[in-house]
Amino acid sequence: MAPARLLGVCSLLCAWSVVMGHPCSLDHQGWADCNGKSLLHAPSSLPSNITGLDLSFNSLVMPRHGTLLMHFPSLRSLNLSSNALLALSPAVFSNLGALRLLDLSSCSIAYLHTDAFKGLGNLHTLLLRNNNLQELEVPFFLPLKALFHLDLQHNALVSVNALSLELMEAVPQVRLEGNPWVCDCTAHPLQQWLQRRQAVQVTCASPPELQGREVAALDSQDLGCQMKQRFPREVSTVQQTTVAHSNTTTPPSRKGGRSWPYLVGFLVAAISISILIALAAKCKLFHKNFASYRHRPLPETSSTGGSPMEDGSSWDRGWGASKNHTMPSAASLQAEDDDGFIEDNYIQPSEQQREEEEWESHLSI
Repeated sequence: MAPARLLGVCSLLCAWSVVMGHPCSLDHQGWADCNGKSLLHAPSSLPSNITGLDLSFNSLVMPRHGTLLMHFPSLRSLNLSSNALLALSPAVFSNLGALRLLDLSSCSIAYLHTDAFKGLGNLHTLLLRNNNLQELEVPFFLPLKALFHLDLQHNALVSVNALSLELMEAVPQVRLEGNPWVCDCTAHPLQQWLQRRQAVQVTCASPPELQGREVAALDSQDLGCQMKQRFPREVSTVQQTTVAHSNTTTPPSRKGGRSWPYLVGFLVAAISISILIALAAKCKLFHKNFASYRHRPLPETSSTGGSPMEDGSSWDRGWGASKNHTMPSAASLQAEDDDGFIEDNYIQPSEQQREEEEWESHLSI
């Protein structure tokens, strides 16, 4: 029953192609073969639900604006190889969201717009071999989230920038053989990338002395890269020139290079000791000032000639009872000094004259 049904489907497709008049052949799996028919455009009479389309070896004209195949949204495989496409316009495949394989080999493509593959989020395999690509723009890889196999063999690539190589890290299979790689210092990122991927057969095209050698097997000296050297201050200019010409990556030995921790420790210790000494001196000065403030100055003697007893009593009240037995009062000192005689110097002249007059009056009586 199944073979009969298959035969019926094939007969129906063949009859459809005859009626509609397109030159392509259809199979029962939904594959349309339009190879080598000198077509300028894809036949619009093809069924819209086909999943595969071969348009290789034709003379297709790429639209400058819009999409190439707007009538076949179910395409999963598209072969456009051996067509003179030259350049791909932006979003030319944007309506082919289900596409898994795209073959653009031998199309003389020299330029890829950064949005040429916009909308191909499910693309698994992209074949770009045998074209004239000289560089790869970084945004070219951004829409290709599911890319697994990328073929860039036999193009005109002489170098690849580091950002493109970083984006290609996410692609498990990348073919770069057959490009005219220039093996100078600019190829150093490519060399490291190839060494990580363990890729082989990517060989140099120039300079002549490195022609045919594998890029992954070269080192920085072969590529002529002058690695940056850091020289200590005590190294002379002659030593710097010698190391630069020898292209060694080992920095010269530095004596005393680790002495700075000891210097920092010494400075910290000196500052700490100075702070402690200053604090000790300030504490001693503080105690001294505090002790001096606890004593009160002696009261000044009244200018009105108050009695010694009054001065002594007021002084005793200021110092308190605890001081009375330890220090003599002013009265006791006055009493000890008083021997019963009054010096003449303390008698005023008026008082002496008055006393003489009283004495004379007494004698006269």
